This record gives sequence, structure tokens and C-alpha cells, in this order.
Amino acid sequence: MGTPVTNDTPGFGVYIHWPFCAQKCPYCDFNSHVRFGGWDEPRYLAAYKRELDHVAHLLTNASSPPGLPHKGGGEKARVDCHGTPHTSPHRGEVKGGATRSPLPSGERSEAIVGSLPGEGARATRTVTSIFFGGGTPSLMKPETVGAILDHIATLWPVAPDAEITLEANPGSVEAARFAGYRTAGVNRVSIGVQSLREADLRRLGRIHSVDEAKQALAIAHRTFDRVSFDLIYARPGQTPADWRAELSEALALASGHLSLYQLTIEPETRFADLYAKGRLAIPAAEDAHGLYELTQELTAAAGLNQYEISNHARPGEESRHNLLYWRYGEYAGVGPGAHGRLRTPGAHLATSTERTPERWLERVEAAGHGVTETETLSPEARADEMLLMGLRLDEGIDLDRLALIGGLAPHAATVRGLIGQGFIERIEPPDHAPGLDEIRACLGPGLAPAAPSPPASLGRIRATEKGRFVLNRLVLELSASFEPVAPVAAPR
Repeated sequence: MGTPVTNDTPGFGVYIHWPFCAQKCPYCDFNSHVRFGGWDEPRYLAAYKRELDHVAHLLTNASSPPGLPHKGGGEKARVDCHGTPHTSPHRGEVKGGATRSPLPSGERSEAIVGSLPGEGARATRTVTSIFFGGGTPSLMKPETVGAILDHIATLWPVAPDAEITLEANPGSVEAARFAGYRTAGVNRVSIGVQSLREADLRRLGRIHSVDEAKQALAIAHRTFDRVSFDLIYARPGQTPADWRAELSEALALASGHLSLYQLTIEPETRFADLYAKGRLAIPAAEDAHGLYELTQELTAAAGLNQYEISNHARPGEESRHNLLYWRYGEYAGVGPGAHGRLRTPGAHLATSTERTPERWLERVEAAGHGVTETETLSPEARADEMLLMGLRLDEGIDLDRLALIGGLAPHAATVRGLIGQGFIERIEPPDHAPGLDEIRACLGPGLAPAAPSPPASLGRIRATEKGRFVLNRLVLELSASFEPVAPVAAPR
């Protein structure tokens, strides 16, 4: 039996950030670095293992090891405006053994999940997902991936059905390399296709061709049970007819999951510079809105449900690791520029690591970790983050769980006002004991139960289609109305 993962129990994930790319894309604001001289992969592997050991220590010790920078909980945690962790281990959802004979994938998986937790990991956590993001993780050797997975299994038990995802770029895909990742333990890949039009691939700075993308998808489908790929739309000059044709082609190539993102101009990118100089034009807001609606129409007709603003999947094919973020679960962030959210014996922590690969490597070798900052998250900060992440989901956010995590809930009048404006909606009625008052009335004085009835559920809310276009506004209004509430159940 696998570890149940639900909205209320999102699981425990490990995010491994591989920072190296063959080329920096002009729209990309992720922590990625081009190194033409290559990198010392065995040295980086040793550093990843040391930082994983550091996380295991944090999870089981009330105080941080010496030398770990710390911020108090007086400030609100920073929240990414896109609703993803700071490292964005996906482009919305973009999705080994070094010195011994390789094991077949089934045997390898059993070896990984059957390993006992090591001395430093006596926490009750079971790893439910592992995500290799970047950068371009498909530039890693399969042996390196396998060695990292092996080390994770020495620190924590890994669920038998754990999702293990690796991001790949089409230009770095080879059948033998994909087979190596499968043998290492990877069971899901996410491929950064971004466009099925040659001219747009060039504009986006991609170094693969459409044929290479299709070949990579074919190899992936033959090798892995679960495959996702990304496309960027609302590109310069793109019309609804253009996008309808391209997305229809993509849906014919897809299996269970697609990540479909509108092009946005991110600060400190090449596209931001061109946009500021008037040399780059993107569709107007109303045109982009039309492309978004077309996206929902076509994906729904193909049976890929929109479970998050930019992510679409057949039932059961949703990205479990990214759901862990959006459901505000617990995860370790390891590698240059990675961020984590950890529940330690002493506090809820937000961790941040050194962004520059070489400085991160030196820091790990000197101090045992690359963490540059750890922040104790206040209840209000946790509630803010949970709001922003959860409102991206079609399943919405459980206000009772919000109360459990942060001890806060938005004021009922604010919720009613946003519902009245059409920005949010209730997706299930508040849970209560039906007919209890009527029963008391029938029993009469002295016969009705003396114990007070349990507090009513706060219910579940989600952003409407209209609300998703002003998500930051919704979060600000709901957050500003926070008030202390008593949880309806013990924290999970």
C-alpha cells in the first residue's frame, strides 16, 4: 500500500535543483547558469549528499547547527507572485549507481523504496515525491541521479509509489540516456518543448528543433509510464487560429499531462530588456484572455482537466510533487538556489540556499550545507503562503486546514463580498450536524445532549475563472481580513 496523499496530507517531497543549462533562454528567470567548461559532477554529487544530510539534521533537531543564518518570524515570508516556490522547480510544471552494475528498473525501485532510514532521519516522514528541476537536469549523468536517489533512501523511507520526476530538454534526450534514468529510479519525465513551431522556438531561444522535440516525446513514451511536456502560448504575433492548430497538434502528442503557460515578461530577463525598449510585443490582455479560454476549451474536450491554472491532466496523472507545493506541504530544497519549507521540532522554517553554483559548492564543502538563510515562518506568513498556493488549484483551499496551519481564517464578510463580486466561490457547503437543532427541540428540556455541538466547518473556497486573473488581489484582500479562529480538529 502506498502512502495516501490528499489535500489534507500533501506528503513530504525532496526537490533537487540542478543549475546548469546549455543556453539561457531570454524569458527565463529561474536560477540557471551556462558553463561552457563543464562542471565537476562527482564533486557536486558529494555536495548534494552533504546538504541532504543537513536537511535530515534540521528535521530532527530543535536547534540549527552552528553557522546557519536565521531570521525571526516577525516578517511575513516572501511569496512568489506566480504562486510557485522561489526556485520554481517547474515551468509551471515543467516538469545512477556510480560504481556498481546497473539494476533493472523494477529491482532498482525496490532497492530504493526498501531501504531503511539512516541514523539521522528518525522523523516520521515518508518521501512521497522527488523532483529533479533546473536548469537542465537531463544534463546530469544517470549515475549521478541514481546516487542521489540512493542517498535519499538512506535518510528517509520512500513510499513504494513515490513519484520521481526529472525535467528534460529535447536537445539533451537520447534513448540510452532515458533508459539510464529509468534504471536509476526515475518514473516520470517532464519535457520543456515550449513550442511546436520552428520560428517561435528560435524567438524563445530554444536550441532544439520541432523534430527533436517529437523524437524526445516518442522516446519518453516508450521509456516511462508518465510523461508531461510544456508549451508557452500568448507568444508575439500568435493568433487564436495559430494556437488552436498548435495546441491540437500537442494534444495528439500528449499522454496524461500538459503544462500550458502564458508568456510573461519577468524582471531581469532578456525579454524584459527588449520589452522595455519596445522591441518585443506580446498579445494585449484581452487577447491573452481569449487564448486562455481557448486553452481550456481544447484541453477539456481532450479529457485533460485543468487542475491548476496552467496544468492539465487526465484523472490520476496530476503532478504529485507540484500538488505538494500548491497544497502547502512540506519539502526539502537542495542545490544552488533551492528553497524549502520544513517543519522542525522547534519551528516551521523557510530555507534558502546560495544561488551561484560555485559559491554553493564551496559553502557546502566548508559548512556542510549551502543554506544562506533560514526564516521561522509566523502563523500569518504560513496562512498567506497557503492562500496564494491553494487558490491556484481547481480543488481550492480548505479553510479548516488554513485554520489548523496558521490559526487564522479570512473574515466571513470578506469571503461573502468576494463571492458576490464573482471572484471566488464555495465548492462545498460547510460541514455540520444536520437536524441537530430539530432533534433538541423534539427531545425537550433536560433530554437534549448537554455537550456543545462541534464547531461548524469553515468550508472550502476556490478562485473563479474571473478571480484567477486577479489572484494577487484576492490574496491581499483575504489576508488583510485574517482573524484568529479555533481549529475544528487537531492539527495533522
